[in-house]
Amino acid sequence: MSGSGDNRKRWEKTTLRRTLERFPERKDEFMTGSGLPVDGVYIPDDVPGLAHGSDGSPRDVLGLPGEYPFTRGVQPTMYRGRLWTMRQYAGFGTAAETNERFRYLLEQGQTGLSVAFDLPTQMGYDADDEMAEGEVGRVGVSICSVEDMKVLFDGIPLGEVSTSMTINATAPFVMAMYLVAAEETGVDFGGLRGTVQNDILKEYAARGTHIYPPKPSVGFAMDLCAYCTEHVPKWNTISISGYHIREAGATAVEELAFTLADGIAYIEAAKERGLDVEVFAARLSFFFDAHNDLFEEVAKLRAARRMWAGIVKERFGIDSPRAQMLRFHTQTAGCTLTAQQPELNVVRVTLQALAAVLGGTQSLHTNSRDEALALPTEQSARIALRTQQVIAEESGVASVTDPLGGSYYVEALTDRIESEAAAELDKIDGMGGATAAIENGHFQRAIAKSAYRQQKEVEDEERIVVGVNRYTVDEPARMEVLRVDPSIREDKIEALARLRDSRDSSAVEVALKRLGEDAAGGLPTMEAALECARRRATLGEMSRALEQVFGRYRPSQTAW
Repeated sequence: MSGSGDNRKRWEKTTLRRTLERFPERKDEFMTGSGLPVDGVYIPDDVPGLAHGSDGSPRDVLGLPGEYPFTRGVQPTMYRGRLWTMRQYAGFGTAAETNERFRYLLEQGQTGLSVAFDLPTQMGYDADDEMAEGEVGRVGVSICSVEDMKVLFDGIPLGEVSTSMTINATAPFVMAMYLVAAEETGVDFGGLRGTVQNDILKEYAARGTHIYPPKPSVGFAMDLCAYCTEHVPKWNTISISGYHIREAGATAVEELAFTLADGIAYIEAAKERGLDVEVFAARLSFFFDAHNDLFEEVAKLRAARRMWAGIVKERFGIDSPRAQMLRFHTQTAGCTLTAQQPELNVVRVTLQALAAVLGGTQSLHTNSRDEALALPTEQSARIALRTQQVIAEESGVASVTDPLGGSYYVEALTDRIESEAAAELDKIDGMGGATAAIENGHFQRAIAKSAYRQQKEVEDEERIVVGVNRYTVDEPARMEVLRVDPSIREDKIEALARLRDSRDSSAVEVALKRLGEDAAGGLPTMEAALECARRRATLGEMSRALEQVFGRYRPSQTAW
């Protein structure tokens, strides 16, 4: 009996050939969004790992959901048991304004909070620092002290709501403020649930909101991990982020490889620190981007789970299924949003959100239609949340675990992405790991090269962006946008002055001195950071205390 490959050859010479002679295909070559070639049809022979019976029916060799290697999902029932967490990213202006937005989103059915911080907060500057001018509250909420943190979560039960905080270089300081805010409102640390991004490595590769050099920064991140492992056991202490790597221009394969390389580096750092790596790995979470190529994104997420399970088991010898599970948050792709015909962004976000759900995400943020123009309005944020709710409640995709599993195309693409990402990981290992590959500029160069290629494809109309290089209209975007009042910086400056006048300055100095001394002596810094927060030291003051020890990092030109 001839195999499926022989049948395809017959089909290509007869049925397909006759059609192509009359109606040629639209392009000479079809590619995924990341440039991987795509055939016109896929058959069993395209998936060597998928065994087939004599009748051509697939046999169960992929594994089952909830079991190693977790290709088909980390839970046996997935969304049949519980829907993903709908965690809309929010933050702008003052803590009071963001608190109001949080309350609104919770009222609309959001099931988790996700905090966006402004650039000064991310870079370790208080609102009254000259470096903060023009940026206070613009791309996120401004947090300078515990007092801001208490206002941010006023009236929100921290012991009941899961909170995610997108913060990296200053993550231990912001986490210390969050913990003190919980402490002072009577919430036990053991009841807190959530995630702090705390992924400093990707800042050097893709985003740039770093402060200190890479090695001490990784050590600082480990301080937070060690503290939370003991005192905040339900907290995910690092969210290893491929999202920003992809937003900077990486391909899906590069996003996957670089993200997993960072994860490997963090486990190795935890081992060096003497942490229980099984416990540490079980509290790691990941953060991926969801782009427009639906099947490639689904395949990427399936490959990510399988690869990470193998890495944890084979490279680190960890047999715990909990540690082997790659759990992740997904955000739709901000870099795909267009200022031209912004209403079309609702369609893009819907496709991207669907890809994340089909790929098995544990939580999801959907971008708003107006984010290419400004921070989202209340109405736009509601539409973005409703997009998730429609997918969850009306589409039927949440009724089946891994509904695309067994698709010849999806399985072949999953295998291809895994193979390409594994080859890139081998290359990174040969350089000495993720930190070395960042320091020598490998990540940065690869991302820049991919970003250039993709932009050139748009400009040459090889990559179609509806409303930008095809199907354009000559009319301005008519949409109300959110504008942050620049005068909030003056209000923040006054509030900081009042804080400094009212606190015990000598106690603050003692706490800051201890923070610097612990960092210089290679001691864990979280206890000192907590004491600084309790004494009302500001974020900028804590940041400067460590800058005096580690210095401020400036990338060398050779890294590019």
